[in-house]
Amino acid sequence: MKITSIVQLLLSAVGFTISLLVFRIFYFGSFMYIFFAWNLFLAAIPLGISNLLVQTKGKSIQWPLFIMWLLFFPNALYIVTDLVHLTDKHPVPFWFDMILVFSAAINGLIMAYASLRQVELFLRTKFSEQKTGFILCGCLFMGSFGVYIGRFLRWNSWDVLLNPFGLMTEIVQHIINPFQHSRTWGMTIVLTVFFSIFYFTIKKLPALIIKTTE
Repeated sequence: MKITSIVQLLLSAVGFTISLLVFRIFYFGSFMYIFFAWNLFLAAIPLGISNLLVQTKGKSIQWPLFIMWLLFFPNALYIVTDLVHLTDKHPVPFWFDMILVFSAAINGLIMAYASLRQVELFLRTKFSEQKTGFILCGCLFMGSFGVYIGRFLRWNSWDVLLNPFGLMTEIVQHIINPFQHSRTWGMTIVLTVFFSIFYFTIKKLPALIIKTTE
């Protein structure tokens, strides 16, 4: 029942964003934000993979699923950076676009954290709580780096299969020449801190609310 309720809430939240998008297209005749439909679909992929991960018992497939999740995880975090597209576009009211863009970003973040939470539950069956926390921070760091190479270098998750040599070459260049790519690592670190603070804060909220009401 809990899983069903969570799925229903997620579907309602995403449905709200899609409804705003459809209304914008038909009422204002603008397809400017149509890419949000695709980005939300991509954000749902790591959530689906993490569902399989926690339900799968075979050890031979768990780690491949974890690696696959890690490759697609940045797609869910990525939508937050779509806030750069928020501009005042006549005749669409700015407040309408603001709600549309923010709801899409929040939905992406919710799906990212939901999938990360499931991965955390999986990792806790393999490692101690301290090691799990360290690995989660590593996942958020790699996810933030993935957001950067997706937003600014325009690489996609499937380029691991379509153009692995080109992708790895560019990543290696950023690693071996960090001072020449200060923006890369500056943004990656800032995003990592941002995503980490909110994830671990959200995890503590239920316990905090219970304590304040006692």
